[in-house]
Amino acid sequence: MDRINCYHCGDDCGNAAISFDSKNFCCNGCKTVYEIFSSNDLSYYYDLQSAAGTTPKVVESKYDFLDTSTIVQRLTEFNDGNLQIVNLYIPSIHCSSCIWVLENLNKLNPAITSSQVDFPKKTVRITYASDTISLKALVVLLARIGYEPNISLADYDNKEKKTDRSLIYKLGVAGFAFGNVMFLSFPEYFDLATSKSDGGEFWLNQYQNVFRWLMFIFSLPVVFYAGRDYFISAVKGLRSKFLNIDVPIALGISVLFLRSTIEIIFDWGPGFFDSLTGLVFFLLLGKFFQQKTYSFLSFERDYKSYFPIAVTRVLSGGKEESIQVHNLKKGDRLLIRNEELIPVDGILIRGNARIDYSFVTGESEPVHKQSGDKIFAGGKQLNDAIEIETLKSVSQSYLTQLWSNAIFQDDKSTKFQSLTDSIGKRFTISVLSIAFAAAAYWLFYDSSKALNVFTAVLIIACPCAIALASPFTLGNMLRIFGRKKFYLKNTQTIEQLAQVDTAIFDKTGTITTAQKSTASYEGMPLTSDEESLLKNTLRASNHPLSRTLYNMLAEQDIITLDEYEEHLGKGVEGSIDGEHIKIGSADFTGYHQDSAALNTSVHINSNNTYKGKYVFHNEYRDGISEVFKNMSETLQLAILSGDNEGEKPRLEQLLPKLTPLFFNQKPENKLEFIKELQNQGKKVMMVGDGLNDAGALAQSDVGIAISENVNVFSPACDGILDATKFKWLYQYILASKKAIKIVKLSFMLSLLYNVVGLYFAVTGQLQPVIAAILMPLSSISIVIFTTVMTNILGRKLK
Repeated sequence: MDRINCYHCGDDCGNAAISFDSKNFCCNGCKTVYEIFSSNDLSYYYDLQSAAGTTPKVVESKYDFLDTSTIVQRLTEFNDGNLQIVNLYIPSIHCSSCIWVLENLNKLNPAITSSQVDFPKKTVRITYASDTISLKALVVLLARIGYEPNISLADYDNKEKKTDRSLIYKLGVAGFAFGNVMFLSFPEYFDLATSKSDGGEFWLNQYQNVFRWLMFIFSLPVVFYAGRDYFISAVKGLRSKFLNIDVPIALGISVLFLRSTIEIIFDWGPGFFDSLTGLVFFLLLGKFFQQKTYSFLSFERDYKSYFPIAVTRVLSGGKEESIQVHNLKKGDRLLIRNEELIPVDGILIRGNARIDYSFVTGESEPVHKQSGDKIFAGGKQLNDAIEIETLKSVSQSYLTQLWSNAIFQDDKSTKFQSLTDSIGKRFTISVLSIAFAAAAYWLFYDSSKALNVFTAVLIIACPCAIALASPFTLGNMLRIFGRKKFYLKNTQTIEQLAQVDTAIFDKTGTITTAQKSTASYEGMPLTSDEESLLKNTLRASNHPLSRTLYNMLAEQDIITLDEYEEHLGKGVEGSIDGEHIKIGSADFTGYHQDSAALNTSVHINSNNTYKGKYVFHNEYRDGISEVFKNMSETLQLAILSGDNEGEKPRLEQLLPKLTPLFFNQKPENKLEFIKELQNQGKKVMMVGDGLNDAGALAQSDVGIAISENVNVFSPACDGILDATKFKWLYQYILASKKAIKIVKLSFMLSLLYNVVGLYFAVTGQLQPVIAAILMPLSSISIVIFTTVMTNILGRKLK
């Protein structure tokens, strides 16, 4: 009787096949999943990979505990009553079609806003409208389509990370088999099988075949268990019409196994089971080493290399101090200004909270909160300054997650091709071409060597060393930059930074420092009420000039404004008890500035009456002349400032001659300026303060935000530079270029190794066992080379 396979999951339907829509299913669960997909125009799911579904399990009252609000509160990472975000562990995630299904959940239920899969961790982060679909209903939906979550409250309480130990198990199996096969191969190594003395005939006649078949048995779990990931990856790559680096590895394993099996079946020789098991063992050992190294780098990035952002803590007596976010404790009272990121869950104590949770959820509609309401980490205050009491210490890894949130991923990555991507496909095609050409040559001249040559080429040219060069080099540089207070989003940013040929700088808050600026008042005296309103309105603003002026003014009682609004690139305004004040540019406050008044100024308008202005005398950052002088040797420079031309003469003295200076630039002007440069083929780096420059930072190839211990955080930037390290910015750019040179040198070393190895392999002088040993050694040498070189490079950085 012919086997009937389930159309959805591929399992054997047995004698109880369910027929529906001219297709067979093994159970009602699979049939239900198919119906869901078909009714939602998702049936092309099966075009990705036939029978790629998983068998749904019957779910009745299993998840009734999810109706309990306290449990839901503990399980969700965000929950404001209308919107919830949950991160679920789904063990059955196993292939690309799984990712496709789980990231299209919104098509199955419109209440689901978005879903993001973390394939290595087998988790899915789902944002959904909790007033439309409950957590229980969401989990049941996942179970119905075959992706039942593994929910353990103990794991959530203890914050324990689920670790995948499969690699360790596979490494153990491969190592055990490799050791035994090597032991069984000793008679072959020492040519005991052909010896005629001291019992050699006894070994030849009675135990030779037994040992060979034992080696065959030991190789089975190595090929079909320990090495199966290479076959799965290769097949998926080929199905996607993409030659990944696992294709030649899988081909090499297959050829070794088939050739060795044929040799012992026909008694042609002992085969190469030692090479086979050794190859897989060393491959897995390299992967294990790589995994451990990545884990170490990730740990340093998430928990030790904190973003250079701080938050204002309110002390007893109303005094305020700046504190690093990782020093926050439960019960601290924090001041959150306009545009500031809320770094930790808390309770609103004072102020009008208008929270933008788009960092977390992608929803741009602000949420209003009242005193006593809970506020979640990751939100951004869009109104008057508020005070909150922290509920727990900050999780820096959570801020890292926000920075890398897929919601904020623009098309930069799609426009950029990494070194490894550009080389990988060509390398694979070249290796396969050489292998087949060499095999064809030896089939014609000496067929006995053809298979040996083909096998040796595939093993010796393993692309592992090339695959390791870039991630280890750039990953280590990411860690080194973090130690130097230069925090980059990912390794791709280093590659992009190395290609930069144009650098654009904002002025206020970027090349100037708010900590040393001075200001003098010119105009009509302010009343005590106006001074109080001015101080409290400035208290809510994060603009560098606002912060500078706020620190200069006399202390005032803290009051909660009735209204507050910040106009990007113009100024701020606030009101209380019918009193209204506008603070900002001359045009914004209704002052017609004469041409002689070119100093940087903040103008005051109280109750529609112009009162006067604070004239600032900017202090530029230490070493600015040297930084721009060095940069001008290799980069094109320009200054884009929203201020007037008052500082132009001084800037012309500080900066290299003929440096373009553009003033009165609005945020949209900066963005268009950068876009025009990019249209000319320029690779642009934008350096700004992260506030008015958000659009320009996002548009640029690399956006760097300068931080002066201010809790302003924008996912639009690709890097954050501590203001104290500004004078070393060019050194960091040069270090990025040198890091790429290290990657290229690693590629050349790997290529040199491959050329030498291929010469001996193609000429038939290299045995597969030697190739299997040399191949992992090349990978280890590349890792050592990149680590040593990047550490030497790191020591030279200030």
